[in-house]
Amino acid sequence: MQGLYLVTPNWDDTDHLLVITEQALAAGPIALLQYRHKEAGPQQRHEQAAALQTLCRRHNVPFIINDFVDLCVQLDADGIHLGGTDDEVAEVRAKLGKDKIIGASCYGDLPRALHAQDAGASYVAFGGFYPSRVKKYAVTTPPAILDQANEVIRVPTVVIGGMTPANAAPLIQRGAHMVAAISSVYQAESVANAVREFQSLFVKQ
Repeated sequence: MQGLYLVTPNWDDTDHLLVITEQALAAGPIALLQYRHKEAGPQQRHEQAAALQTLCRRHNVPFIINDFVDLCVQLDADGIHLGGTDDEVAEVRAKLGKDKIIGASCYGDLPRALHAQDAGASYVAFGGFYPSRVKKYAVTTPPAILDQANEVIRVPTVVIGGMTPANAAPLIQRGAHMVAAISSVYQAESVANAVREFQSLFVKQ
């Protein structure tokens, strides 16, 4: 797993969400797409997730559900992303089996990342590193955590929080495998250009 990790915004307009996501996927490749809508009700959440999964399968992009393990099971999605207050990684791994992707938010907490790794996480996410237009973080995660992670974390690492191609570059140089982005893609003047700018960070010179 390497490259742009696209995360959806809290958009209620499903048609618009699908149009912009289609543009991003078409500009691919995208490493993962995560459906994240904290304010959606169960019916809307299921409708949007199912439609996004169809797009992802058309473009051969793994589709991840944020938080809702039961929805992941219902749709047979490719995986789940767990936040700090969600179910334990080990419990979810036992429920989903060995083949599903399980990601874990670890903020700026290396011991949490080690615990998630040992419990069966497929990747660990650190951040927020920068101010975000979408998510509010209690503290800023120091870039040096990636140096520490390189020593002990064997699974891919994701960086999140206010990511742009410019400010993600030094984190990739420190060893981050994926960059999670929401606004920098979904609110870009050109979605395709935004995706390509992120992709260019992972092209070895």
